[in-house]
Amino acid sequence: MDKHIQISGSEREILPNARKVDQANPNEKISVMVIMRRHSVEQDTFAEMNERQFSKAHYTRQSFANNYFIHPDDMKILQDFADDYELTIKETISFAGMVTLTGTIENLNKAFSVEIAEYEHPHFRYRGRNGYVHIPERLSEIVQAVLGLDNRPQSKAHFRLLQSGKMFMRNNRKPASFTPIEVARLYNFPENIDCSNQCIGIIELGGGYRPEDMEQYFSKLGVPAPEIVDIEIDGATNSPTGDPNGPDGEVALDIEIAAAVAPNAKIAVYFAPNSDSGFLKAITTAIHDNVNKPSVISISWGAPESNWTKQAMKAMNKAFKDAASLGITVCCASGDNGSSDGVEDGSVHVDFPASSPFVMGCGGTQLEGTNGSITREIVWNEVNNGATGGGISSFFKTPEWQKNIDFPNGSIQDGRGVPDVAGNADPLTGYQILVGGQEYIFGGTSAVAPLYAGLVAILNQQLGRSIGFINPILYQFSSEDNSFRDITDGNNDTVGNGSYAAGVGWDACTGLGSIDGKKLLSALTTYYSTNMILN
Repeated sequence: MDKHIQISGSEREILPNARKVDQANPNEKISVMVIMRRHSVEQDTFAEMNERQFSKAHYTRQSFANNYFIHPDDMKILQDFADDYELTIKETISFAGMVTLTGTIENLNKAFSVEIAEYEHPHFRYRGRNGYVHIPERLSEIVQAVLGLDNRPQSKAHFRLLQSGKMFMRNNRKPASFTPIEVARLYNFPENIDCSNQCIGIIELGGGYRPEDMEQYFSKLGVPAPEIVDIEIDGATNSPTGDPNGPDGEVALDIEIAAAVAPNAKIAVYFAPNSDSGFLKAITTAIHDNVNKPSVISISWGAPESNWTKQAMKAMNKAFKDAASLGITVCCASGDNGSSDGVEDGSVHVDFPASSPFVMGCGGTQLEGTNGSITREIVWNEVNNGATGGGISSFFKTPEWQKNIDFPNGSIQDGRGVPDVAGNADPLTGYQILVGGQEYIFGGTSAVAPLYAGLVAILNQQLGRSIGFINPILYQFSSEDNSFRDITDGNNDTVGNGSYAAGVGWDACTGLGSIDGKKLLSALTTYYSTNMILN
């Protein structure tokens, strides 16, 4: 009999307010994702990518796939393990270090020394486990994570639907709303750019859209409806219900903003189950999609770092690092519950995946403007209608490109600061979005991720190259030019301890500030010509 050992960082707890109702059916077959160590043909050029700042060219998807692989000896060890426990290898994505195993719950319980059970939560039922995942010692050097034994909903969509009756902002002014094109104009995005050579990837963990809504929405805007491609992963599908306050609201918000901002860009929507393994599979599929080839990915789903297992965050961060090495920019919403990120323990928290150092974390502001000009922009914090997420990661260390920023007093000093940038997110100054044939006003940092994904598509089109991992450059620009509108008024405190206040320069509410699109394009043009960086 194998001696099993714990996988570090795999511990799960029963969800608050959930209770065990039964053992899982031992004969039910499920799939789990095993994350394996990878080998490379060449030395890992991108191992220190956050410090090299594009000193070398990006991989192509094909060259990446040719370079990274699971070693055959490691696969033999995993195959022997699977055979011993009557499990089947269903799929292997060697360059991503990802293997899918299927088997009965009874055999998976034995293989990973867990007890899978059925749990009932006030809002849903889920298959779960409690404690650590264990693996035989023979796998200890080659297996980094095992995901999917637990299928609890992992993430939430970070949007806010303006509810009727919430008619006044805290300054007692009536709410306003904008089309995405109007917001892009306020942020000085380059206009009338044909982005037909670009593809924007969008991750969705639920819901769907109706093609007729898209035709109606873009017809009203006066721009062509985009080509939308659905990529359905592990049984998830484009499944619209028409409910604007459910996942459909997120899907519509993402597509309509991104496509309005970047006309004629293809939109690739990756539908996946809302679990840790489903989320990772969606990201991996998008990054390595050699058909649609997205140059930028928008993610508006997430959860507090404390809701994730460490093994899942490590695995996803590795995927985001892969995206960086492939020249793909990833934009992630920073959350809609302020400095607490919705955790009711009296402490500050940040949202993942926005806290990954390999993504551009997108925070939120309240934006007012007339005649194409911004008249006022402050931190988004409406006591009863959301606040921008932001703070200091307790999991990821401070990346090199954030070493020179001033962290808030009393915060964790050695942590990744969130967000990097911000944009209009207050539903009281929100976006006009069509869902189920009806127009609604939406806000949330969910709107900012596709907004800036659209901007990245424009920049890629204009520059004739993929920007890719842009964070080090953004922080370099912040001290050199005026590509950002610094937000110095407001806070995102939802804990009650003053964390965090806006200030001059980077802050944990709005990052470097909102982006001036044309000025950023000019700065990037100069940067690339000066550094002679090749694609």
